[in-house]
Amino acid sequence: MAKLTGKQIQELAKSIIASNPGGIRFAALVEEILRQNPETSENYVEASVWNLDKEFPHEVAKPSRGLFTPTKKTENDTVSVASAEQVGAEQVVTTAVGVKVKESDFYQLFADWLKNEDEVTEVAALGGASLHGKWGTPDVVGTYKMQPGNVVEFPIEIVSAEIKIDPLQPVVAFGQAIAYRLFSTKTFIVMPTTLTEADKSRLDSLCMLFGIGLVLFDLNKDPPQFSIRVRAQRFFPDMFYANEFADRLKQHDAKMFRELFG
Repeated sequence: MAKLTGKQIQELAKSIIASNPGGIRFAALVEEILRQNPETSENYVEASVWNLDKEFPHEVAKPSRGLFTPTKKTENDTVSVASAEQVGAEQVVTTAVGVKVKESDFYQLFADWLKNEDEVTEVAALGGASLHGKWGTPDVVGTYKMQPGNVVEFPIEIVSAEIKIDPLQPVVAFGQAIAYRLFSTKTFIVMPTTLTEADKSRLDSLCMLFGIGLVLFDLNKDPPQFSIRVRAQRFFPDMFYANEFADRLKQHDAKMFRELFG
């Protein structure tokens, strides 16, 4: 197969970008061009595509570092892989294969995952607006506390998580997770892998800046394949709000409170 010219590389690159309305990263773009044209030099491909957004601003955009997207939306640029609807008070998503899943389907699954990852020693699926606080209620809340046999004493830690199944709600998820920082030692945002690459990139940066954990998962209950994209940092919460949250939880569900804080 003949080597591609610079112009041919750019035309192929634009075609690949157009077929990825959610965006494609620079390394993946180069890899795909080389896969289709192995005789072409990798350095030549990289030199030909690194500034596509400057060369073809009406066709290619770069919304974040290393990410190319089509400038104009294509017919395929939809929530495509999943469409969201509101059923009663709960959000429901129909996946690409036609299966309907609810946000609450993933609460206990993520709670179990947190415990298996040793992020918590006790955990519960809370969800909804059960605590009736205007600052919201974590979908999953857990605690990390001393266990029999621990030699070094440490204070109890509260771990909170906000789960969204609608890939169009990363900003909402981030805002809620930030609010949980008031009373939590660690906070997680849990979003579906159907997020666009641009949204993943922005969430990556925000989570790293604010120390929030980012976990992605498949909209599939069996199994959702949770995977850490950004690890949560440990912070010292405001103890006024930590006690307020614990008191609200105690009033809501005394048994859950004892399991988490007892």
